[in-house]
Amino acid sequence: MKFEHFSVLLDECIDGLKIDGDGIYIDGTAGGAGHSIEIAKKMQNGMLISADRDKEAIDIISERLKSFNCSKIIHKNFKDIPNHVREMGFFGVDGVLLDLGVSSYQLDNPDRGFSYRYDAPLDMRMGQNGISAKQVVNNFSVEDIAKILYNFGEEKFSFSIAKNIEKKRNIKDINSTFELVEIIKKSVPYKYTKGKHPAKKTFQALRIFVNNELDDISTGIDNFFDILNPKGRLVVISFHSLEDRIIKKKFNEFSTGCVCSKDFPICICNQKPKCIRITKKPILPSKDELSINNRSRSAKLRIIEKV
Repeated sequence: MKFEHFSVLLDECIDGLKIDGDGIYIDGTAGGAGHSIEIAKKMQNGMLISADRDKEAIDIISERLKSFNCSKIIHKNFKDIPNHVREMGFFGVDGVLLDLGVSSYQLDNPDRGFSYRYDAPLDMRMGQNGISAKQVVNNFSVEDIAKILYNFGEEKFSFSIAKNIEKKRNIKDINSTFELVEIIKKSVPYKYTKGKHPAKKTFQALRIFVNNELDDISTGIDNFFDILNPKGRLVVISFHSLEDRIIKKKFNEFSTGCVCSKDFPICICNQKPKCIRITKKPILPSKDELSINNRSRSAKLRIIEKV
């Protein structure tokens, strides 16, 4: 299958990185290499480290960056990249880009089981190891499944879906995406879908849980901020409210100065801001971008610069 990937907020990300051609930059979720290619074009004596947890993505990245001498490629989950970069002998980088979520290729590849629009094995793993969505729906308790759907998908009919999953799997295992979709359709009243696919929230929740995405974001943001050089920038794109909430909270923590009570005449905590927020509010896709790539509609870009 051809690897199609639209680089969301491409110009805004490149501008946000404020690239120095002699610096060191990381594209921690390189996917189809669209952002990486544009970063590499600006390199002179610098270096670009492109990474992804998906082996199929690594093969594509390697092919598309093979003409750039500045390029190094590593196959790792983004949260583990900073430690790996230190092992490579680099103790500071000048910019990091994280384009979170699932890629267009992963969504459109029926073999991966990410999409409710294709009949496929129920997998949803970004890497090829760990627990699959099939194992979750067939082996987890009703209570645990409902909790996953509610916490990671904000699905108000989570318990109804979980109960109907249990009824179905008591007859036979749930093996495919369409089998799960049919269960969800029977569990969610049509009037509550508001024109959206009823399986959207459930599939999002299972994908986030299977890939441990939210914990990885929190850990990854901390790890990347630690490895940034002074004036280095951290540029992050999120695609749903749970991701953006974590990023916003982390960026607020880094940019907060004195936390002493207002009743104190002088500061005694000596806490200084660790970063400057370059974006006070998230940057959203333009109308032109939305007309080309509707999947970018939920994207939010936030940028900070290390003090």
